[in-house]
Amino acid sequence: MKKGLIYSIVTGIVIVAAVFCFWWKFCRDSGENDAGRTFTIGFDANFPPYGYMEENGEYCGFDIDLAREVARRNGWKLVLKPINWDAKDVELNSGMIDCIWNGFTIDGREHAYTWSDPYVANQQVVLVPVDSPIFTLRDLHGKTVAVQTDTPVQKALSKDGKRYEQLGSRLKGLIITPDYPTAVMMMEAGSVDAVAMDEGVAAEQMRNAPGKFRVLAETVMPEYYGIGFRKGDVELRDAVQRTLLEMVADGTAQEISARYFDGENRMILGTVELDIQEDADNAGVDVLNVAVQLLKGLKVSVMIFFLTLLFALPLGMLVSWGRMSGSIVVSGIFKAYISIMRGTPLMLQLLVWYFGPFYLFGIQLSRLEFLGIDYRFIAVIIGFSLNYAAYFAEIYRGGIESISRGQYEAADVLGYTRVQTFFRIILPQVVKRILPPVTNEVITLVKDTSLAFSLSVLEMFTIARQIGSASSTMIPFVVAGVFYYVFNFIVAWSMALIEKKLNYYR
Repeated sequence: MKKGLIYSIVTGIVIVAAVFCFWWKFCRDSGENDAGRTFTIGFDANFPPYGYMEENGEYCGFDIDLAREVARRNGWKLVLKPINWDAKDVELNSGMIDCIWNGFTIDGREHAYTWSDPYVANQQVVLVPVDSPIFTLRDLHGKTVAVQTDTPVQKALSKDGKRYEQLGSRLKGLIITPDYPTAVMMMEAGSVDAVAMDEGVAAEQMRNAPGKFRVLAETVMPEYYGIGFRKGDVELRDAVQRTLLEMVADGTAQEISARYFDGENRMILGTVELDIQEDADNAGVDVLNVAVQLLKGLKVSVMIFFLTLLFALPLGMLVSWGRMSGSIVVSGIFKAYISIMRGTPLMLQLLVWYFGPFYLFGIQLSRLEFLGIDYRFIAVIIGFSLNYAAYFAEIYRGGIESISRGQYEAADVLGYTRVQTFFRIILPQVVKRILPPVTNEVITLVKDTSLAFSLSVLEMFTIARQIGSASSTMIPFVVAGVFYYVFNFIVAWSMALIEKKLNYYR
């Protein structure tokens, strides 16, 4: 009976899998070749004026409006998919999106995609505060510059960049941010001196905040924008490009450009041909080199882990005492603290601790250093410690309240003071009881250290994202996953030893 049931289940799974594969290969593919196919574009939703979200919640932008018109003329259903820029290659190669269309620079990526011809000529410029003493690229020497991750200007200004190594090597620091809005916020807060960015994005920033920023007259580098398709997807590329050329011929593309660039026509499609030379380097990714680079980030992750525990564990005990206070006011304050810390995302709390002092109170802490450690790392430790203290406080409270009242009364009869009762009788039992939930939080902390990327702290996962984006491979993420697992295994093993040692009654 049992064997027959198992065979039936396995047979059913095989049949369902076969039907799905048949549908995916034939029905889905044939449907997409019809006029009613779905056209999914991946874009960065934090990249105005090329792609962004309006106040009404709708996505718009120069590239998005072009894509809408292309889809309309071909009878396609347009799907707009905001993507994590670091994961764009995974999204494209897995078939989740059909192309990357969002101010996507061809230069330096010529061999990674099937490209449309260039449709916009762009320049990388430097945005600075209007009162900045920086007026030329030479003035950037000894300054800190922010760039968006996996952009040509990041590679150009890195210390080992091949095109602008002299400028990059003379910078005080190159801060890599997940998006341009974060980079601009860091500059406003005084954390960086300048932001290297696309000229269209810089113009949008100055338009939204008149009199606040200016752009250097010298440009860092010229480049071209194109639409990136999967390698070999020539048919779709040709269909999109053919429609765009029709839009240029009848003036539609120029009208869309004028809406987003103050009447200027930025379209150059048909005037510049894409000339890709033979690929000079197909070496692939050196796993050992990736591991060595991730080890540098692992050091930062370990520091965040241990410093958080150092501050959060004792702070959690103080919070739990306040939470159990007989005073309604004191107890209410700590209840509110715990509710806020546990009810809002940790990433949001990190951003508040870093940007809050400037945007709320006008205090520039971003240039603060303590023992050679900049405020970004300090903000990460503050955010993690206060967040985890709230979780530890509730674990402590549960453990303390699980001790029967009779033990307190017995200790009182024996002449113990309240302090002696807590530290000699109650606390040892509480530690033993709360160890499993504390272990669970500690393991979660190991993985949460990756959230430090929101403040551009170069911990292990941030480095893995940057390497993965630059090399278009999952290998750095796999190696990072192995490191996280080993880290967590050591933590879990250590906590299990402590738990076993406390099980003395067994």
